[in-house]
Amino acid sequence: MKSPKKGLSSWISLLRHTRLIPSLLALAVPALTVSATPAVKPRASVHLANLSVEERVEALLSRMTLHEKVGQLTQVGMNIPGPAKETTAEMVRNGQAGSVLWTLDSKEIQQLQEIAVKESRMQIPLLFGFDVIHGYKTLFPIPLGLASSWDPALVERMHAMAAHEATVSGITWNFSPMVDVSRDARWGRMLEGAGEDTYLGCAMARAQVRGIQGPRLGTPNRMLGCVKHFAGYGAGEGGRDYDSCLIPDVAFHNVYLPPFKAAIDEGVGSVMSAYMCLNDVPATGNLWLMKDILRGELGFRGLTISDSWSVASMTAHGFARNEEEAALLAANAGVDIDMGS
Repeated sequence: MKSPKKGLSSWISLLRHTRLIPSLLALAVPALTVSATPAVKPRASVHLANLSVEERVEALLSRMTLHEKVGQLTQVGMNIPGPAKETTAEMVRNGQAGSVLWTLDSKEIQQLQEIAVKESRMQIPLLFGFDVIHGYKTLFPIPLGLASSWDPALVERMHAMAAHEATVSGITWNFSPMVDVSRDARWGRMLEGAGEDTYLGCAMARAQVRGIQGPRLGTPNRMLGCVKHFAGYGAGEGGRDYDSCLIPDVAFHNVYLPPFKAAIDEGVGSVMSAYMCLNDVPATGNLWLMKDILRGELGFRGLTISDSWSVASMTAHGFARNEEEAALLAANAGVDIDMGS
């Protein structure tokens, strides 16, 4: 959503109609303690170290208020002012944010994390996300250049180094790899992917996921990966970014979908929905795309997130009457988190 206040209202409205997958909580709960009651401040805490992740999630959910649940579905951009001029720190303290993007300042990251785990009622750690696409402190060639090496092992090592550097700074979620196949050189974002070849795109997708995440989620000095933009984003009309994509089923399944399948088969932990309309339906609210294809055909069981403001943008597409309806459509389509609220 375009402002913290309106975004929160929209997600509260949708939660009255549906219960979203608590994927973000599952990533944050391994070392949590939770309060015994949903009072404003925690009282005697119960340590959950001996419980499974699923049991910890359920224990947390049973003690959270509606606003706190909405907060975990909300990713805030650093210090974007809303009508009430809430700061990111205030939103974290009030349980209005589950993850943060657009900050690389390690001191700021540490301060926000301390607020989350010491001053917020539920004490749930934050995830910090950024687009680490071709290096962090050490810069490498752009992804299109790396793909031209035709050397997946080299690309994997490069992304492992970038992940190590980023996690030292506190970044835990990488919005990469970008696996959109594009065959129109006018599309500027082609530089973020592997180009026009589907086979090469699959090989690069697998290598990047292995480099970013390691052999499994939770590997030390590695990050949560996020394959994007699901799906068909590179086929924009006339090479124009955000433009509609009209893709026949044969081309969709044989050209544009395989790199996403490769990343998912490799174990990528999250998927980002695309901005644009796929065959006249916005990807972020596309039930067929996000459920039938992503969850059904590809068998993805991880976390889903919108691209920045793509939930609210469904009003501009004319697909939703207002931001509340846009939030409901995104949630029903299977989008777990609203990026950049």
